[in-house]
Amino acid sequence: MSIRVPLLLLALSILPQARADTAEPAHVAPIRFLLTFDDGPSAAADDSNSTVRVLGTLAHNGVQDGIKAVFFTQTRHWRGGGTATGRALIRREYDAGHVVALHSATATHANHRFMGAAELDETLQRGVDDLRSLTGTPPVLVRPPFWAYDAATLESYHRHGLAMLLTDLNANDGKIWGVNFSWHKRANLLAMLAETKKRWSAGAMHSVDGVTPVVVTFHDVNSYTASHLDEYLAILLDVAHELDIPVATKPFYDEHDALERAALASTVKSAAEHPRLPGLWNWLWQ
Repeated sequence: MSIRVPLLLLALSILPQARADTAEPAHVAPIRFLLTFDDGPSAAADDSNSTVRVLGTLAHNGVQDGIKAVFFTQTRHWRGGGTATGRALIRREYDAGHVVALHSATATHANHRFMGAAELDETLQRGVDDLRSLTGTPPVLVRPPFWAYDAATLESYHRHGLAMLLTDLNANDGKIWGVNFSWHKRANLLAMLAETKKRWSAGAMHSVDGVTPVVVTFHDVNSYTASHLDEYLAILLDVAHELDIPVATKPFYDEHDALERAALASTVKSAAEHPRLPGLWNWLWQ
């Protein structure tokens, strides 16, 4: 960990300058959707495994084949990364060129904000070690369960070489329990992208490699998301067109390093930033 922390601090210190030197102003750079998936991997049998289906759709779909995403994994969840199936899927995600990141390293979807400092440090170190063991590379990104963090949580992430990525758009698919449909996929994404457009138009979003990353959150353990991901991809392009937001020629990331650069540039650097959290979580935590 002593090596990882200086690397993270170096990245945090140079990213703004790198953007200023090489990136176009955000308001003229087209957007590119940066897909992220929380809570996986699924430990279900292959014929009903939602993570397997998500990986298949990212590879082959009606919009852009070969899409790469960030997977925020639960490395020790009793129905996910804590199983042989889950661990094999984490390795598969990495081998396919996706960015494997940390969500939790507990048996359940535990809230980092409710942990004491020693307990949080212990679980973060477990998660980093788990992913290093599975992929050969320590993670550089983390997303807090329930979007719950504070200054102390963020400091703990940085101590473990982790940068925190939140989101611009949220599919709200983590809230579907036992209900395998969604009435408002398009309306929800349209409303959130309209809010994001205000920041993009004002030049408040960074551009990286000539495009503006727009972070989108799904849950790969949701069977509805897995079976409708192709539709979600088309909806993202449709609502961008409706809002007259220019989209890059490749609307989604398809290369690991470019994806990771864009994700790191979009992370929260300081607890003083107070970015808006999705839905009711903003009221609850902010």
